[in-house]
Amino acid sequence: MVTGYTGLLTATVFLPAVGALAILLVVRGERNIRVFAVLIALADLVLALAAFFLFDHSDGADRFQFIDKFAWISSETLNASFFLGVDGLSVPLIALTGLLGLCAVLASWRISLRVREYFVWLLILQTAVMGVFASLDLLLFFLFWELELVPMYMLISIWGSGRKEYSAMKFLIFTILGSAFMLVAIVAVFVTPGVGTFDMTLLSTSGSMLTSAATLIPLGGIFWLFLVAFAIKLPVWPLHTWLPDAHSDAPTAASVMLAGVLLKMGGYGILRINVGMFPMETHKFAWALITMGVVSVIYGAVVTMRQTDLKRLIAYSSVSHMGLVMVGVGSVGVAQGELTLAGLNGAAMQLFTHGTITGLLFLVAGLVYDKAHTRYIPDLGGLASRMPIVAAAVLVAGLASLGLPGLSGFVSELLVFMGAFQAYAWPTVLAVVGIVLAAGYILWMIERTFFGRRPDRFSQLTDASLVEALPLGLLMISILAVGIYPSFLSDVFASGLEPIVAVFNGGG
Repeated sequence: MVTGYTGLLTATVFLPAVGALAILLVVRGERNIRVFAVLIALADLVLALAAFFLFDHSDGADRFQFIDKFAWISSETLNASFFLGVDGLSVPLIALTGLLGLCAVLASWRISLRVREYFVWLLILQTAVMGVFASLDLLLFFLFWELELVPMYMLISIWGSGRKEYSAMKFLIFTILGSAFMLVAIVAVFVTPGVGTFDMTLLSTSGSMLTSAATLIPLGGIFWLFLVAFAIKLPVWPLHTWLPDAHSDAPTAASVMLAGVLLKMGGYGILRINVGMFPMETHKFAWALITMGVVSVIYGAVVTMRQTDLKRLIAYSSVSHMGLVMVGVGSVGVAQGELTLAGLNGAAMQLFTHGTITGLLFLVAGLVYDKAHTRYIPDLGGLASRMPIVAAAVLVAGLASLGLPGLSGFVSELLVFMGAFQAYAWPTVLAVVGIVLAAGYILWMIERTFFGRRPDRFSQLTDASLVEALPLGLLMISILAVGIYPSFLSDVFASGLEPIVAVFNGGG
């Protein structure tokens, strides 16, 4: 393991929380709080990008790098470590969290209600998500996973709109239910004879601790306990019903973080824990994974076509696009070298690309609502003539979402289909239908909202300001960069997934 750059990950994870504490105790004045929050988020993005670009994904490099580790809980019966580190699977998601964290803070510039509390919760949320992606100890992973619940609940219930208390509570109940399944699974892993550790690097495919372990709960049962927890967060059908309500009633920044990185915690957990620690069970149940994925893709796309609220449309489209992650994971139903890697790489790429695309779409939806005071699509129209910057952003995000070549969405979807087709041809063909439907609802939404006749009441609308346009520009650049030169991201993901693929190819 590479131990260089000691403290880099710890600083990246905890800098937002330190900033939140400073805002709570030291910083005074609403404008100063906003500026300070932006500076903290910017500094955290710099640290996250430093980790990404310093990460060595060349052949022969250590799998886990930037290790920060010390004894945390040490006793005869329980040993847990504060153990942070990244590999090729997690370091791009650290960078994604830093990018969307800055975008969320900038999107909150006009918040006027309880400004201090708002930015405190937003920064704590960023620390929690960073911690999930950086943790290499199962107990620490669970702690950060749970920490995320409180700030998101507060952001929706206080600064949301509509049925905000209902939506916040629904989000909390669903996620706590998933967490209960996860905790049982973590305990079952720890008490398995011959295990007695929370170390995810030892439990991963580099060893065989769980491959033939005898346990009170069969390994297939532990696999499904973890899968239910992660499927709720992803989410997949039929565990998705909390998502549209949470998105519809959350403030813009919370929607950006929810769609951009919180959903990705579920996909990351499936790849890191289900696939990484239970490779044989993943292979055995691949048919179930791809079935859930295909149903989610088709169901999400069909329901999306019926939506007339801009944010609910984007929310349901996330159900469809996150189904592609399950389709990619289902490619392990057959182990064929590069093709297996293609499917898993596509699933990981989908986590990153969907984060930037949907984050951009929610920023657009927030700006439309702030300026037009409605999200009801039939009441909108012709906004492009008054909001050209916002229109350009929705075109980039929308075309990337439907998989236009040259944009990031195409790359991840192509890899998913390449891998999954070799394992399950006809289910993959059905999943491709979801992309056709995506073209329908995305183009319909753009045409109805930004083109056509503009109602007279929108004749005085203004375009995005400099502060509002900055996060739009950052996400558009990332979508174009990955679409034009995807290997700088896919090669990093591949380095983290190759050890997993090796297990399937060797004994799958």
